[in-house]
Amino acid sequence: MFHLQNLELVHWDYCQRVSLPLDASIITIAGPNGSGKTTLLDAMRTLLGLKCSQPRDYKTYARHAGAQVAWLRAVVDNKPHTRQTSSRPFARQLLYSDQVTLACRIERNGGDWQRRYMVVEGDVSIEQLTERTDKELRTMGVEAWARVLSDAGLSPAIAKVLSLEQGQTDRLCEYSPRELLRLVFDVFGDQEVLNAYDTARDHQSQLTREMQQAEKELDHSKAQLAELQNKVTLYKQWQHRVQERERLATEVIPVLEWHTKRQKLAQNSRELHRDRLRLAAHKAERAEQNAQLLALLKARTQAEADEQRLLAERDASAVQRDQTRDMERPLEALNKREAELLALVDKESDAESLHAHLQDLQTRMQDAQARRSVVLDKKTQADNALQALDGQRTPPHPPEARTLRQRLQAQNIGHRFVAEVVDVHNEHWRAAVEGVLRPLRWVVLLDKPGDVAAADALASELRYRHYIVEPGEALPKADPQSLLAQVRVDGKLPRWLAQQLNNLRCVDSPRDGRQLAGNWITAEAYTFDGRGARSVWVEPRDHQLGAAALQSQRDALENDVRRLDAQLGPLTQALMDLKRQIKDCEQALAGHSAAQELAKRAEEFADARQAWPAAKQARIAASMHWQKLDTAYVQAKSHYQVADSQYRQQEQSLRQKNQEADRQAAEMLLRRQQLTAEVDASQHRKQQIPPGWRTPEALQGLMDKYDNERQAKLRLDSVEAELQLDTWEKDATVEERYRRMEATVREQTFSLQDHQVKNAQAATAVLNARESYIEVLRSTVRRYRSNIQELGSLAGVEVSADLPALENEDSVLAQAGLKVNFNFDGKGSIGLNDGEASGGQQVIKSLILLVGLLKDEESASGGFVFIDEPFAHLDVRNIQLVGHFLRSTQAQYVLTTPITHNLEVFEPAEITLVTSKKPRDSRWAPPIAVAKRRGQPVLVPV
Repeated sequence: MFHLQNLELVHWDYCQRVSLPLDASIITIAGPNGSGKTTLLDAMRTLLGLKCSQPRDYKTYARHAGAQVAWLRAVVDNKPHTRQTSSRPFARQLLYSDQVTLACRIERNGGDWQRRYMVVEGDVSIEQLTERTDKELRTMGVEAWARVLSDAGLSPAIAKVLSLEQGQTDRLCEYSPRELLRLVFDVFGDQEVLNAYDTARDHQSQLTREMQQAEKELDHSKAQLAELQNKVTLYKQWQHRVQERERLATEVIPVLEWHTKRQKLAQNSRELHRDRLRLAAHKAERAEQNAQLLALLKARTQAEADEQRLLAERDASAVQRDQTRDMERPLEALNKREAELLALVDKESDAESLHAHLQDLQTRMQDAQARRSVVLDKKTQADNALQALDGQRTPPHPPEARTLRQRLQAQNIGHRFVAEVVDVHNEHWRAAVEGVLRPLRWVVLLDKPGDVAAADALASELRYRHYIVEPGEALPKADPQSLLAQVRVDGKLPRWLAQQLNNLRCVDSPRDGRQLAGNWITAEAYTFDGRGARSVWVEPRDHQLGAAALQSQRDALENDVRRLDAQLGPLTQALMDLKRQIKDCEQALAGHSAAQELAKRAEEFADARQAWPAAKQARIAASMHWQKLDTAYVQAKSHYQVADSQYRQQEQSLRQKNQEADRQAAEMLLRRQQLTAEVDASQHRKQQIPPGWRTPEALQGLMDKYDNERQAKLRLDSVEAELQLDTWEKDATVEERYRRMEATVREQTFSLQDHQVKNAQAATAVLNARESYIEVLRSTVRRYRSNIQELGSLAGVEVSADLPALENEDSVLAQAGLKVNFNFDGKGSIGLNDGEASGGQQVIKSLILLVGLLKDEESASGGFVFIDEPFAHLDVRNIQLVGHFLRSTQAQYVLTTPITHNLEVFEPAEITLVTSKKPRDSRWAPPIAVAKRRGQPVLVPV
């Protein structure tokens, strides 16, 4: 390896132009911190194509100078390595002089800095280099420059060592055994063997890559073959779909349409026959119902005649009753008058008793007036209520319902009450329906679901006690025995209400109801709901459902009026009697004599006493006869209403059935005509279908596959939709391309097999080359062990190294390492980086390992080393040890050290370069002082 003899810097950092001698074994660069010591080392590193100390780089130094071009030039020796060989470091560059000039030109190019390297024979100045062209100088980049220096002995491993940062001199001793072994072989290894091993590995890698490429190509071809196979499959499927579409459109669907219509015609014919039979049965049923209707008509006529006869008899009896009452009243009045006068006669002689009797009569008159006023008020209310029903179609609503309706109508909220929707269909069950629906008849049924919130707000404000529900649903089919079947509903009801009515079974008596499992009710409104049985009877005056309820209320009010009239007559007569008695008392007190009137009218009173019992008996008999006729009339009227209701229901039902029968007969005639036309069309279509397509076997096969015409059409639609997709392959040449690709895959398979054979042969060659490499590696380790042991003896350190276990396997070689142990002062063996060595021992260990890399087989010195501050943090004794070791190795060292009071750091140096800080007001740094040790040789000859 070459040595540095001279270094020249131009426009490097703050150095305008500096030329420094380096022709010594140990050169020390001294100066205060920040004076440029590392700057000089980075200049040498940049000249050798190495990285500067982090975070600096060559651009930083070139930029500081402020010039367009910066130069780094060094003169190095080019003498043979040993006396036994004539090989010069730069012989491969055809340079055979003893000195060679290495130069680096750094110039600004487009705003950035660019390095160009050159090597020329002899000691050539920068001016001479400037006069030559790049072509003459054969300038090169950093990568080519690294190859040139590597050929001269500056291997990448040594370059890595030379790039150590400041304060990391002991870095080599921190290497792992595997890293150290790799570094040793990179420096000492036989290049030819290494090249042969690398060539064999590269050849095997190339063959492996080619085999992998062949595998990829084969896989790609197989993928293409699979893709073509899929395309062939899609092409065949497309052809099959086209053929299927053609068959479906021309054969399957027409045949199935004809067959389906044929079956439908047969089914329609059978249904038409069944309908004719059903129509005949319904005709017989209607004849029977006509007979029942005639019987009901007769019964209704008889009931109507009975009602009219009893009404006439009752009216005649009422006339007779009134006549007897008119005959009785004068006689009764005379008898009462006689009794009053007799009672007054006894009191005429006693004025005090007469006054007491007058007061008693007046009290009784007041009581009679009060009772008559109560009855009269009730009668007035009944008359008003009866008058209010005039012109009404339905019973009036209660006040709370009327108030809520007004508020709902004001906000345009459509609604109806349950009482307006439900009517009784069968009057026999009116009491049951009225009783069940009494708590629910003012439930509000809204027309729109969106009105619920507004209706709730109004009902909450009015404290309405009945439900507000959303629009109901269509009624379910009513059970004929349920209460739902006994009502008519003009609209929709909530599901729960319809279900409640449909779950109530109508029974004749509670005994019959107890035998059922569910809920039941009788016509008298006695019901059972699972919790028990109770009566929900509602008085007729409180009926609310339908027009019949209005009549019930009217009848009840009329009865009330008649009853109150009957009560009002006796009360009025008693009041008149009391007034007459009071008048008599008042006259008696005024001097009138009751005895005189008795004497005067004695004959009249005697005739009245004699005739009154007979007249009274006649009136009682007439009243009883009228009461009997009235009861019979009411029963006859009820019987007539029931008979009339049954007749009307039967008549309406029969009328609907007759209309339905007429409609069915017309439809049947139309269906018969249409069926005949369709049969003729089917026969004509049959003649157009080939006989082979309509055989029983062919038809059964189509039915088994497609089931019916609709499924065949759906299949045709599906096929049409599939054919419209872009995923089909329609190119007929795809089958030929598939056959060609299949042949290509076979050829590539054979080629891959050939590559596999060659790769196996290359693996054998790599195995042999690896064996040679292992032998060279063993010899290299032995030589390096010898070097470091020799260097250790010079430094007074016992050094030992364990040879690594090497096998012919890449994984073992990758894990192999060189373990080195040191023994300082007989204190025991320590390893590379076990933490037991002192600072100076760490430096000596690293220097031994480092300089051992620079010694050749003859143990002569070689190469140079940059060490930045090797004496940092060392005491005097360790500085002496390190200095002694540096002198004994006879290698070239470039050391840096700060200005310190410890002069021992300068003791090993033959040349000392002293740097100074740049003054604040100066552009360039001061010149570098050079101190040579007197009497010492500059550089030990190689």
